[in-house]
Amino acid sequence: MSLYCGIACRRKSFWSYRLLSTYVTKSRYLFELKEDDDACKKAQQTGAFYLFHSLAPLLQKSEHQYQAPQHSLLELERLLAKFGQDTQRIEDSVLIGCSEQHEAWFALDLGLNSSSSINASLQKPEMETELKGSFMELRKALFQLNTKDASLLSTAQALLHWHDGHQFCSRSGQPTKKNMAGSKRVCPSNKIIYYPQMAPVVITLVSDGTRCLLARQSSFPKGMYSALAGFCDIGESLEEAVRREVAEEVELEVERLQYSASQHWPFPNSSLMIACHATVKSGQTEIQVNLRELEAAGWFSHDEVATALRRNNPYTQQQNGTFWLPPKLAIAHQLIKEWVEKPNWSTLPA
Repeated sequence: MSLYCGIACRRKSFWSYRLLSTYVTKSRYLFELKEDDDACKKAQQTGAFYLFHSLAPLLQKSEHQYQAPQHSLLELERLLAKFGQDTQRIEDSVLIGCSEQHEAWFALDLGLNSSSSINASLQKPEMETELKGSFMELRKALFQLNTKDASLLSTAQALLHWHDGHQFCSRSGQPTKKNMAGSKRVCPSNKIIYYPQMAPVVITLVSDGTRCLLARQSSFPKGMYSALAGFCDIGESLEEAVRREVAEEVELEVERLQYSASQHWPFPNSSLMIACHATVKSGQTEIQVNLRELEAAGWFSHDEVATALRRNNPYTQQQNGTFWLPPKLAIAHQLIKEWVEKPNWSTLPA
């Protein structure tokens, strides 16, 4: 018995004191905040808040970049009091991450009204003057943010947008209630739980071995070309979605494909971009553009694409009449860069 207890105690001591990675401890901490309203409210006391107005983040210009300022709970309470707002509005905030030191980060939209809010939206010009910044459309500012701010603000906008559109239960029609972290909404009348979701989208760079296929939609900025992309249909696998999208948009049949990476994309309604490389059979490369989907598409040589990557300044290229590619933060840029560095994707496994 004593031997068993000794072994058990040593095992308990080992598991109690084993070293965990920063990633694991952060993940467990964020999980706790999502599941425990009291813990989340406590984290707000020492946390930092990013502010939005009608889904536009507050930004400040710093040389050639934008920065997203943080505000403490005390600063936020003072701001709300100055504009005659109840501090209960802070409960409309959503958890978007934390630092390695477990400083929790939240986002709060001062221009949206929740179904339970007793406060009207705050006026944008007065807020900008007080906060010494501008509420800017995220899509326009995204590529002038550093990687950390771009990721946090994308997550924040997607969550705030989802909550704004899911304030009522689709079954009962009654107002839903968010938990403190904003990781779910619950209908009090029937206990249905709603979780924020992303729509899966395949984005595919097609190659014939020596060239890659780039296309543009009419909604793209002038002169920008990118990889083919489309939403996955219900019931489809990733591979089926890639093959269907390529067939629909340019009438080509994919022979081989390979997964590359994925990325959350907040526009227009929070998508999970799943990036793939695909090849078509040599000699079967004649494209027929589906004008319901695309404005233009074409094959581009390795030299053309490599040159576009090197000079990827959209403003200069619009003036010169040359095409340009998605900025570095976009996963389409990564796909194109991978192909330039390794153009012979015809050796992809089936």
